[in-house]
Amino acid sequence: MARSPNKLEGGHGENSYSPFVAMESGRRLDGSESNSELESVGMGKMEVHHQVVLPPRRSTFSKFKRKSKEIFFPDDPLRQFRGQTCRTKFLLGFQYLFPILDWGPSYSFRLLRSDVVAGLTIASLAIPQGISYAKLANLPPIVGLYSSFVPPLIYALLGSSRDLAVGPVSIASLILGAMLSEEVSPTRDQALFLQLAFTSTFFAGLFQASLGILRLGFLIDFLSKATLIGFMAGSAVIVSLQQLKGLLGIEHFTKKMGIVPVMSSVFHNTNEWSWQTILMGVCFLFVLLLARHISLRNPKLFWVSAGAPLASVIISTIIVFEIKGQKHNISIIGHLQRGLNPPSWHSLHFGGKYLLLTLKTGLITGIVSLTEGIAVGRTFAAMKNYKVDGNKEMMAIGLMNMVGSGTSCYITTGAFSRSAVNHNAGAKTAVSNIVMSIAIMITLLCLMPLFAYTPNVVLGAIIVSAVIGLIDIPAAYLIWKIDKIDFLVCLCAFFGVIFISVQDGLALAVLISILKVLLQITRPKVVMLGNIPGTDIFRNLNHYKEATKIPGFLIVAIEAPVNFANTTYLTERISRWIEEEQEGDDGKAVGLHYVIIDMSGVSAIDTSGITLLTDLKKTTTNQGLELVLVNPVGEVLEKLKRANHADKFMGVETLYLSVGEAVLFLSSKMKSSAGPNSV
Repeated sequence: MARSPNKLEGGHGENSYSPFVAMESGRRLDGSESNSELESVGMGKMEVHHQVVLPPRRSTFSKFKRKSKEIFFPDDPLRQFRGQTCRTKFLLGFQYLFPILDWGPSYSFRLLRSDVVAGLTIASLAIPQGISYAKLANLPPIVGLYSSFVPPLIYALLGSSRDLAVGPVSIASLILGAMLSEEVSPTRDQALFLQLAFTSTFFAGLFQASLGILRLGFLIDFLSKATLIGFMAGSAVIVSLQQLKGLLGIEHFTKKMGIVPVMSSVFHNTNEWSWQTILMGVCFLFVLLLARHISLRNPKLFWVSAGAPLASVIISTIIVFEIKGQKHNISIIGHLQRGLNPPSWHSLHFGGKYLLLTLKTGLITGIVSLTEGIAVGRTFAAMKNYKVDGNKEMMAIGLMNMVGSGTSCYITTGAFSRSAVNHNAGAKTAVSNIVMSIAIMITLLCLMPLFAYTPNVVLGAIIVSAVIGLIDIPAAYLIWKIDKIDFLVCLCAFFGVIFISVQDGLALAVLISILKVLLQITRPKVVMLGNIPGTDIFRNLNHYKEATKIPGFLIVAIEAPVNFANTTYLTERISRWIEEEQEGDDGKAVGLHYVIIDMSGVSAIDTSGITLLTDLKKTTTNQGLELVLVNPVGEVLEKLKRANHADKFMGVETLYLSVGEAVLFLSSKMKSSAGPNSV
């Protein structure tokens, strides 16, 4: 079957041909010829008349602009400003920066009623949690309440989530307390420790806001779902073990976070165990877990788990006051000062020997709290069918932490337990955060003396009941069923946290995740294709058992970008297959004529990838073989064209639109070359 060549645009004379029009438009096979050829290769009937065409020409600047937009502006946030007047653009800009201006004008009394109920409900949870998490961070309990007052007000103005309830969280509190305690004692140098906590919070907020402003939120994606599940589970175990100090009444407890030193400290200090403390802790922990179980079984009874912590605090405080718990080895919080947040801008340390410590602490706590906040916000947004802008959330969370660091607050974000209660309580807008903040303000002004006799053991029980929900065994099992490498990442995060430290476990899991990505880049998927009998479809020989090889052809599909990191691997893999095909299954030489590379899955290629193809072309030519490329995509095709202008390594019959067309045409050519008497 003859095929007329096509001139190369911009070529040099009549003998310059274009490989970029692989099949001439309008070419057909007549019925008899088609049937005989199709039977010879085992393929179905088809017409060959397609072209491989170049994408529309674009300037280098336009390509760079498009690529930058794909990286930094995938959501196209400026589309709402197109075609608007200057006044409308100004208003839309303010609404973008302050989402409250978007929904505020249409706010109604019906919405306010729902938000007040939700706000008061989460306030009942926020008060005991704030005190508990502050102690977890080795900070004065009052700081936990400060952190539940100012940040929610800032988030209500800037945040885009309707359900996110802002405040301290267990994991970030644990990490902050553990990292700062490595260099500064929270008991001997309490003032310095507090200053470093505020400074770390400022750096965390600065980092978070910078990610949002520069639209670099994709960096957070390195914390994969598997990493987060393992990290959260490990952190929950460590947080729970740390509460053994309060639950058992131990005074001299290890400052280390690993499971081995914690358990060693527990059993080496059995003489300090207090049966009164243990009895109270077990009873209240049972009540809290029972309340959580009831709410999980029946979401309409959310108020049971939401009110249980505050009820436990009130009841335990009354009990300790009545029985004079201090005389029975039950430790209490002690006096808490009344009043609103004092300013702390003057306490921030931006120099000195602790600068690196606060930067590192701020970075890690910022990443963890930001990831948790965005994940929680998106979860509830999906349930209510609205969208949460990730970059706006980063800016909102970052700015509220920066402001919080100057108003005696430590690291805060959207907490899952509070947000779940907020959602179940019927919150409609971020006003529920404002209501919660007002309730905390009233508590700070009027009710602080009432918490003086609150036992520490109940605060420990509240923490354990809150973090136990972070252990998601069904999700880990699902990861095991889907992807074993992801499950390995999950296990590394879990065991790294409980046996080494929280921050090192997280770093280990992220490192393994990055190694997994690098492995996928350097070892891309490349498969050998065979024909599904009776069709023109080609599929992986190892996947489809009915697929068969076409005699004289080696058909390979590359299913990843080709770049400097994987060209050596691809060269070795394809070269080995060529040698194996030439030797045959029984070791005897066979007639291999064509090497076809399906490039449909190659989304990008660099100069090393082009060099791979040029070298492969030379190698196959030296071996008497012909290299054929199938369906390179736009960007790859452009680069191939430029390389071909320089090297002329691609002939007329080099590019085809599909593997089926290539095999059909080349089979005809191979039969014609063999002569009329060949079978």
